[in-house]
Order: sequence, then structure tokens, then C-alpha cells
Amino acid sequence: MNYNLNHLSEIEAESIFVIREVAAQFERPVLMFSGGKDSIVMLHLARKAFWPAKLPFPLLHVDTGHNFQETIDFRDELVEKIGANLIVGSVQESIDQGRVVEEKGINASRNVLQTVTLLDTLEAHKFDAAMGGARRDEEKARAKERFFSHRDEFGQWDPKNQRPELWNIFNGKKQMGEHFRVFPISNWTEMDIWQYILQENIDIPNLYFSHTRECFERDGIILANSDFIPLKPEEKTEQMVVRFRTIGDMTCTGATRSTANNLEDIIQEVASSRITERGGRADDKRAETAMEDRKKEGYF
Repeated sequence: MNYNLNHLSEIEAESIFVIREVAAQFERPVLMFSGGKDSIVMLHLARKAFWPAKLPFPLLHVDTGHNFQETIDFRDELVEKIGANLIVGSVQESIDQGRVVEEKGINASRNVLQTVTLLDTLEAHKFDAAMGGARRDEEKARAKERFFSHRDEFGQWDPKNQRPELWNIFNGKKQMGEHFRVFPISNWTEMDIWQYILQENIDIPNLYFSHTRECFERDGIILANSDFIPLKPEEKTEQMVVRFRTIGDMTCTGATRSTANNLEDIIQEVASSRITERGGRADDKRAETAMEDRKKEGYF
């Protein structure tokens, strides 16, 4: 038996079980969908879980307004193709309504502002469970999460007060106003994601493949040139051959120099890389506990 195929089948079955548990235990679940590879795999798993029926829950994207246009185009095309219901929470609307204050300065980013938009959108639609594509291997704060991650009435997360999960028993009981974040692909690795995408022939945005893009380097991170990022006087843009390992807000998502233009090459590159997947994310470098601090406040 091929060990790799057996492994992928096992984690696929685990994830599908978790997704079905969410549909069974919660009244108004939603699937977080950014158009990135992890959320695309999540959507693929969810469709498998309920095939041939349609998805029994909508998709939710928190849009900072500073996303890669390629990601937004891919998101809209996929949603239309499968006939899903997409809800978009807009950070720009949160700014316009005075719910958040936009950062100023050369390193300003809207990434941290997503938390308020997310919590407001969950409350507005009365969602009691939000499924996301976070994985434990991404970042140390992610590693502390259970499959079913309880959030209090303020949407906040207490890493020291997590419920035990024995075998495949998940406790989704909650009080009024509370909700859960659920992470069906917690046990997957970045390598698992890429091998599964190859195995299942899943379409992904072209940003993940090597391409030529006008970029510049700041604090050791390669950023794509855009109207959202003001350049320092000493910074100069140049044409670089890059790809992206993660896709997020353009102001904090770093690229990596790469010539990997197909899935097989990407898998080989990931296998040999000594840099973590989020090593190019500027938002994670603001503080040693940046991710955990954001998660405690309600970030995904």
C-alpha cells in the first residue's frame, strides 16, 4: 500500500467527520473562505462531505480591501461555479462606520482590523460556528487550538481554558452569545495540503505558481508593489520571479523567490525549505506573540 495515499485518505476522513459534526451540532455554521489554498481544500472537503447535495452552510470572506485581485477573481469564479452562497465582511465598511480606525504610517496594514469585521459579521448573521483552514503546523499559537475552539460572548479565545477532546468526541455546547471556531484540517501540514491538491486535481490561484512581478524588499520580506504600500525613499522596485506560499492582505504577505511553476515543483520546494510557511508574513513579526494576541481578541 502507498503510505502517502493512505495518510491522505486518513486525514481526509478525519476532516470530513469534523465538518459533518459541525453540521450536526450547530444551527448556523459558516465556512471561512479567503480564496487561499487551505480554504480551497476546506471547501473541497465540505463538498465531498455532503455530495451530491449542496453545501448546507454559506461561505464567509473577510475582505480587507487590500487583497490580491487574482485572489478575489478566483474566489468569485469558484463560488459561481459551484453555486455557493458567499457573504463578504468588508473592513472598508468597518472603517467607514467608525468601528475601526485605519493604521497610519509606512508599515500600516488592515490585517489586524479584520477581527472587528469578523466578529460583527458573525453576530449580524447569528453564526454559532465558523470553520476555518488554520493548521497546527503554521504557527505556535495555532498549535494550541483544539478542533472545536470555544469563544466567549465577546468572541475572545482563552488558550488556558480549552475543552478536552477525547478520541473523536467533540463538545459543541455553548451559552447564548458564544460561538465556536472549528478547524477541520488542524492535523494537516503544508506538505499534506500540496500533495492533496495534486492528488485531487484542485484548482488554485496562479499566485501560488512562479511568475514575474514587480516587487521590493523591506526588512527581509519581499512585498508586491501596490497602491496600498507606500515606498520608503530608499526602496526601489524591480522585476522578480516569485511565488506566494500564503495569500492574504498585500501589505503584509511576503513572496518567495521561486521557479516552481507546477505542483510537483512546489512539493519539492516545500520539502527542502528551511523557512516556515508564515516566515514571510510581516504581521507575525510585529511581536513575538503577535498571532496569539490577535487570536485572543477574536482573530481567526
